[in-house]
Amino acid sequence: MSIKDGILIENQREAENTKRIIERLHDGHADWKPHQKSMSALRLASHVVELHLWLKEALQRESFNFHTDYVPLKATSFKELQDTLAKGVEENIAFVNGTDENFWLQNYTLKAGEHTIAELPRLGALRFIINNHLIHHRGQLSLYLRLLDIPVPGIYGPSADEA
Repeated sequence: MSIKDGILIENQREAENTKRIIERLHDGHADWKPHQKSMSALRLASHVVELHLWLKEALQRESFNFHTDYVPLKATSFKELQDTLAKGVEENIAFVNGTDENFWLQNYTLKAGEHTIAELPRLGALRFIINNHLIHHRGQLSLYLRLLDIPVPGIYGPSADEA
């Protein structure tokens, strides 16, 4: 299996997991948050979806600077997020298929202004900066479902809500 094949498999599976959570939310949940310091359900779901988009948006360049390159996704509905995720997955597939194996081994830099947060191969950036961050926030979103008494889908195995 090639590096690209592995990336595509993980991209598809993680997107399916995100889709199954987002499709359970409706716009009546948009402003709900479990605590005053928490993001709203729609803002958190938007962040999870935008992290999926970063596979292409952030990694197609040699570096990403939060102060100049980051534009938060500001969705107005969960349906919009579903559509954005579906389109983003297709764009990610085309992007990954347009790269060669060496591309994923080239160095990538994540910055905040002049401060370098991380410098590592793109493959490591995909795992460390994007996928781990995405999985963390999607886990928070799954807790939102639980607190809203919405059945939580199994992500990496069955949940307590599945037979």
